[in-house]
Amino acid sequence: MNKLFFIVSVLLISSCSSVPPIQSALKSKSSFENAVFGGETVILDQPIKNSEESYRIFRKAATGFVSLQTVRENAEHASITFCERKNKAMHSLTETAARPPYILGNFPRIELVFECIEKTENGNNNNPVGKYEKLTALKKLLDDGVLTKQEFEKEKAKVLAEN
Repeated sequence: MNKLFFIVSVLLISSCSSVPPIQSALKSKSSFENAVFGGETVILDQPIKNSEESYRIFRKAATGFVSLQTVRENAEHASITFCERKNKAMHSLTETAARPPYILGNFPRIELVFECIEKTENGNNNNPVGKYEKLTALKKLLDDGVLTKQEFEKEKAKVLAEN
């Protein structure tokens, strides 16, 4: 009985999401490209001139019962960790997210394109992670129907204009 419970638990946990590796954005192709169910792309910021290269991370839930926000947080955490291993800070460039309804194989999925930038002495990089968190919160409000597309664009412009 314990073995059966263990096997079922492992299968349930492993089916929560897919975890492909982080890849170079220039050498990889978007998982949304030529997909049956497309996504909506939001430009979060422009590349920093002295950054090395941009990366692509894709995360997908295995069922429609996982929220898009959970998948987004997983991708964000993985990209921050990736850059921290290089002793750099994560700077988000674009986000592509699946559009509802999450049925018939169109499960919550997200793709982030980001770059790893140098950390400054005082730890302030014009707060790219803070900007990303604000933009993520705005995107969630848009996805939940709290904000209209026009309100989202207006608030996004304000966040991107912050120093």
